[in-house]
Amino acid sequence: MRGIVYTGNGVEVTDALEVRQPGPKEVRVQMAAAGVCHSDLSVIDGTIPFPAPAVLGHEGAGVVESVGSAVTSVRPGDHVVIATLASCGACRACSTGHPTWCRSSLGNISTPFTFKGEPASNFAAASVFAETTVVSEVQAVRIPKEVPLTSACLIACGVLTGVGAVLNRAKVRPGDTAAVFGVGGVGLNVIQGLRISGATRIVAVDTVAGKESLGRQFGATHFVDASAGDAAAAVRELTPANRESAAGALFPLGGVTWAFDCVGHPAVLRSALDCLDWGGTAVAIGIPPRGTEVSVDVNALAYVDRGLIGCRYGSSRPHHDIPLMVDLYLSGQLMLDELVSLTRPLELFSQVIDEMHAGRVARGVLVFD
Repeated sequence: MRGIVYTGNGVEVTDALEVRQPGPKEVRVQMAAAGVCHSDLSVIDGTIPFPAPAVLGHEGAGVVESVGSAVTSVRPGDHVVIATLASCGACRACSTGHPTWCRSSLGNISTPFTFKGEPASNFAAASVFAETTVVSEVQAVRIPKEVPLTSACLIACGVLTGVGAVLNRAKVRPGDTAAVFGVGGVGLNVIQGLRISGATRIVAVDTVAGKESLGRQFGATHFVDASAGDAAAAVRELTPANRESAAGALFPLGGVTWAFDCVGHPAVLRSALDCLDWGGTAVAIGIPPRGTEVSVDVNALAYVDRGLIGCRYGSSRPHHDIPLMVDLYLSGQLMLDELVSLTRPLELFSQVIDEMHAGRVARGVLVFD
């Protein structure tokens, strides 16, 4: 079986993989398409420490091949999106509709694969860079067969993370304003989540000026080239205050209601905080190396009701949110096909990485023949 394996010294596209049969509450899925996310690259470059060997990939869609004896929600032949959230479904967090808080969904590495005859780990409980993978039943969410799997695969991570951050975590309201730092796969979905939510001013921010047209395509109303100077000040100029106050000498007036850091860098998160209006909130989505800290004057938060919150996986409830994303796509409100900048077979994985590093793709998708 073909797949992409992290070896500890890089990656290897190989046909020396095997995967076991599903257990009673597991589903075996023949993969059709898998998006390449920066989290996969973060394993390769060491930003995310991970044991090797491991089969990469966590943004996938495919067709159910077989199911365990206790599986009831899907059956062979169903088209599914694979959520990375392997929550238990029974704890207090899951029972109250917060599966991203489920402790069982973190650190649950298993070894359903063998690589050259030796055990190999899964990644993000998904490992969709393989022709066939095995996941828990709760991760396999059935979708209509009319949705192209090359587009549907992106729901599994980039779409849920970005749109979910807006709808579930921030709960953006019509008339709110926002800045989105990082116009990549997640940032574009934050932007279209803001458009769907009715935000009136959406400022896309990136160091690559060529991403302006892409950001505007998905709903940005303005663009700031972060390589040209103080991005936070530029955002505030685009969202001026509607009042005057002597306190402006202490705390800058103007700014956005929401700022989303989709990059995962302390300087970017600080810019997100600095461009907030009074009462605004910054949302940390991007994942930096462990131990990364951000410095901020607490008075700039406490005196004017600003906030900083984190957001894991768009605070998603996959069995609710994946069908919702499909409905929004089928109704023309959510752009999926436009996210797919290029498709390549597994063997050309390195080409996708090169295009990502160059900032020329929204999402690259690996396809299985």
